[in-house]
Amino acid sequence: MTNPVGQPRIIIVNFDGLRPDLVGPATTPHLDRLKRNGVTLARQRTVYPSETRVALPSLVTGTPPGRHGMVGNKYLDRTAAPARYIDTADDRLIEAVDAASGGCLMAVSSLGEILAAHGRTLAVLASNSAGATCLLNHKARSLGHHTISGHYARICTSRPLLETLQAQLGPLPTPPPPGRPDLTSQSFLTSALLNTVWPQLQPDVAILSYAEPDISSHDYGVAGTRTLDALAWVDHQFGRVLEWWETEGRQKNVHLIALSDHGHVTVHSHADPHETLKAAGLQCGPAPGPDVDTVVVPGQVGAIYLVNPSERNIRRAVAAMIEAPWCGPIFTAARNDVDGIAPGSLARELVMMDHVRSADILFSYRSDDRTDPFGLVGGTWSNDAPIGCGVHGGLHPKEMASLGIVAGRAFRSDSVSEIPSGICDVAPTVLNLLGIATPNWMQGRVLTETFAARGVGRPSIAETTYVVSTSIYRQILRCVQVETATYIEGGWANCDL
Repeated sequence: MTNPVGQPRIIIVNFDGLRPDLVGPATTPHLDRLKRNGVTLARQRTVYPSETRVALPSLVTGTPPGRHGMVGNKYLDRTAAPARYIDTADDRLIEAVDAASGGCLMAVSSLGEILAAHGRTLAVLASNSAGATCLLNHKARSLGHHTISGHYARICTSRPLLETLQAQLGPLPTPPPPGRPDLTSQSFLTSALLNTVWPQLQPDVAILSYAEPDISSHDYGVAGTRTLDALAWVDHQFGRVLEWWETEGRQKNVHLIALSDHGHVTVHSHADPHETLKAAGLQCGPAPGPDVDTVVVPGQVGAIYLVNPSERNIRRAVAAMIEAPWCGPIFTAARNDVDGIAPGSLARELVMMDHVRSADILFSYRSDDRTDPFGLVGGTWSNDAPIGCGVHGGLHPKEMASLGIVAGRAFRSDSVSEIPSGICDVAPTVLNLLGIATPNWMQGRVLTETFAARGVGRPSIAETTYVVSTSIYRQILRCVQVETATYIEGGWANCDL
């Protein structure tokens, strides 16, 4: 379908795991230049858990995980018989779950589906995991949309397109070995977008998702030398997009949105939740098994599924956890509008995680504001990541903070918005630019305060702090509401106990 000249089109560029405070003239000169061309969202936030395969579905659905249902990079599917462990890095498993659920992997339509219903198209180019790439438009094949992975040929929805790209750019890059930055695929996908996908396929919306600096942050630290080198690499690739946009795209009414799906903090101590729960009489494992009564999902995000999720068992587990020095904010099913069913816990709906797939107990590892070896604020415990390396998934403000810059004819230039915003606002804003009504189930909002049109008023803002405590444990959750949209500012445990 040919796109009429002058009709708005949008390119969204995601920098996986980029902390906004790493953006600057020395580290990311091209992103810094984009700031002068558009509006910087100074209070942009991601969703909880602050994980890629939770945030990207929120990006394309305009809803938090409690609504779209992708509640973690990994989760236990108890709707299956028997219950099975789901790792959403596996695109084939995602497709199997979607098929088994009658096409309801997500509880709401994603951006690709909405665009298709209005005769528009979405192209995805991503170097993230196969599963993360799939989640950006998981029905792309049936919609006739184009998805290109930077590594996995099976993800590409068009064999002829892949063959054309490989003829032009060389073979699809193979994933780098563990401990090596992922650089080649970023340049492959940038060239694919600029040389073929955008000018020839003319999608209404394109998502270009770089897997760096997230990979290097995990391996070398949030601001390690090799992480900054990887960040410079993807900023250079983005610079190619920016140069085209400044010389050609902007005049053709192309809008450019740069974002990140989450931030990072630095590991300073190791935790052992299995040992804590075992001492409380609970037999733990990473997946269902004959001798397992408590599934603790592996990774930085704390998700605990009990074989017998009685209130008594949940209270017993939480009581043991809040005595541990590593336990940060903790959430269970609601007893009322604030409290969870276990003393010391908050209701999980406060972090917009009340879903049938959600764990019986959600927790974050305790974080703090100590300065890491790179001079960055933000430290945490971890159950498996090396000390000194970057992690994410929790509620520290530096994990929740994400990059947000919008630029184009519809937006102001060289401006900073201090009004809270979030990753769920991207889809409503994109639809608004295209003249498509925002579905009433989207919980994000249109970022009208960034628009160049005069007369747009300041939206109403209300901040709320939730506190719950026991004699030995206290947690705080701070949220802010802008009109009907809610954003999580951060969560802390044992503050001022």
